[in-house]
Amino acid sequence: MEIDLANLPDDSDTLKALVRTLAGEVKTQGLKIAQLEARIAKLKRLQFGQSSEKIAREIEQLELELDEIHEEEGRHAAERPAVVQALVERPYRKPLPEHLPRQEEVHEPSCTCPNCGGAMRRLGEDVTEVLEYVPASFKVIRHVRPKLSCRICETIVQAPMPSLPIERGRPGPGLLAHVLVAKYADHLPLYRQSGIYAREGVELERSTLADWVGRSVALLDPLVVALRREVIASDVLHGDDTPVPVLAPGLGKTKTGRLWAYVRDER
Repeated sequence: MEIDLANLPDDSDTLKALVRTLAGEVKTQGLKIAQLEARIAKLKRLQFGQSSEKIAREIEQLELELDEIHEEEGRHAAERPAVVQALVERPYRKPLPEHLPRQEEVHEPSCTCPNCGGAMRRLGEDVTEVLEYVPASFKVIRHVRPKLSCRICETIVQAPMPSLPIERGRPGPGLLAHVLVAKYADHLPLYRQSGIYAREGVELERSTLADWVGRSVALLDPLVVALRREVIASDVLHGDDTPVPVLAPGLGKTKTGRLWAYVRDER
């Protein structure tokens, strides 16, 4: 519902009717959101078996529709007067996570009264917490290892270089973890990551990132072996075969690969 803020009605009955209409719209949107969320939750519980790919596509479409409804509701909320927003919108908000670091910005008013110039005394304070995002950033860690020489026998000593995930490599463990999570958990291809990092002024070629991923996989082999040993040791083992399209280099098309997942116990 469009609201002309410059021409709001003066009649209280008309204003009440306007608020009731807006409240009805908000309630209808809330019901639609709840229905979509319930549908998505149900599909996620069914997201195993022969039709899992079809269900996954349906979930993706519903998620997009849900995002659009939330965005539309946000645009409408921005057009409503503050008084109306307070009446028709849901008042409950989840508290901001306690584990996040807090940065205080104190906005001190004038120490003198704006009316008579007298001294002011503190009565209390209002605190409003705002969630902010600090973009991820790169940094260079310089490992400095001084060399010391004995004045008597001229023995030279130096602390050993700290162990790095990739021997004689440039990436730290945090950067490697970020690249792996972005690729495998967030489905962000290496060429896209390369472009993102370039905007930060850090040139990391896709071939370099691919080399890091390969070396990291080798580092994780002992963990894979331990997980396989733990799963196979179960008395009950469930397996699932999922065909996936895999690029066939040089052929200009894809071939069918197979992904096997195993689950142990009765869980």
